Amino acid sequence: MKSGFITAADVAREAGVSRSAVSRTFTPGGSVSKDVRERILRAADKLGYRVNRLAQGLQTAQSNLVGVVTVNLTSPFNTALLDGISAALFTRGLQCMLLNAEAARDDIATLVNRVLEYRVRAVIILSGAPPEEIIEACLSNDVRLILINRSTPPGKADKIDTDDIAGGRLAADQMLREGRRHIAVIRNGGGSVSQQRRTESFTAHVIEAGARITHRATGTNSFETGCEAARTLLADRSIDGAFCATDLIALGFLETARFELALEIPKQLSVIGFDDIPESAWPSHRLTTVSQPIQAFLEAIQACLDDERLMTDGALNFTVPVELVQRTTTK
Repeated sequence: MKSGFITAADVAREAGVSRSAVSRTFTPGGSVSKDVRERILRAADKLGYRVNRLAQGLQTAQSNLVGVVTVNLTSPFNTALLDGISAALFTRGLQCMLLNAEAARDDIATLVNRVLEYRVRAVIILSGAPPEEIIEACLSNDVRLILINRSTPPGKADKIDTDDIAGGRLAADQMLREGRRHIAVIRNGGGSVSQQRRTESFTAHVIEAGARITHRATGTNSFETGCEAARTLLADRSIDGAFCATDLIALGFLETARFELALEIPKQLSVIGFDDIPESAWPSHRLTTVSQPIQAFLEAIQACLDDERLMTDGALNFTVPVELVQRTTTK
């Protein structure tokens, strides 16, 4: 018995036709007679043949792969976004090629170059600030580059950005409506472009209204970072509000304030996060947060993939709308 994958040559022998006839049969628009096509399909079904999409991609100069580069797979929001992207690509007949760049944070270019070797039709970068050479590599290979919440020179790559400025204002307005006068603003030490935008917007709006701000930017985007921030900042009992740049940080801050420091939420302290990850709605948390809908990202990505122009002809730009989802951590 033959071991390994059934090849097109095996199907050709079984059907008594040429190898090129098999290739044309499984190529959309390929020219082959009805009789030959039926013989080939019967042979393929009998042998259990499956088309080699990687080899097909080499022949057509473009595969059905879309490269997705990310750093923080432990982030619930990134995980949910990646889940949505992979499902959306699958329904379009495309496949997700994931590169976890956590171990190569300073060398994302090498990872993307590896993706290009598979002749991907697009590269989506969820995390990390891609250097100019990545953009140039994609452009020179006619590969569409899609950046999500990342800073890059205008016009060189498709961009999908959360409306962080509006989100920061929404959170600030909620705190100010409650009469909060000393608000902690917490983000992780890495400080992504998106986190910076939302916290700067929040801060400017609160200061303009005459309230006080205390900043903290340290650690990673994690539950533990929120816990440590609460222990450090809430030693000052004049703090009556906390805006966290992500829900993951906010949940750590919230749980420490509640159970370790015995603060009444929201009577003594209001807490607002950003992302609206599924855990935020859990009955044990009920976190007020700024939502950035995954579906809006997916629709923007699909619009980029549908655009047949080369990147040199102009990039696309999308802004994902946000809304405040009020739960029980605010009044």
